[in-house]
Amino acid sequence: MKLKITTIGNSAGVILPRDLLARLRVGKGDELHALETPDGIRLTVYDPALAAQMEVAEQVMRDRRSLLRELAK
Repeated sequence: MKLKITTIGNSAGVILPRDLLARLRVGKGDELHALETPDGIRLTVYDPALAAQMEVAEQVMRDRRSLLRELAK
């Protein structure tokens, strides 16, 4: 699905088509979570528990970068 970036006030945004909103099971006012994957960006329904887990994982990856590099060998 091709989406276009448009001006919204002083910002830029993407308008999500109605059928995509239906597939995501979200509506006006709901929040989405953007996950960066090796293949690109994945949009999912915002889950506060997942967001907290991702924050912890990112902090561990920053703090233990050299250890993780050694484990990857």
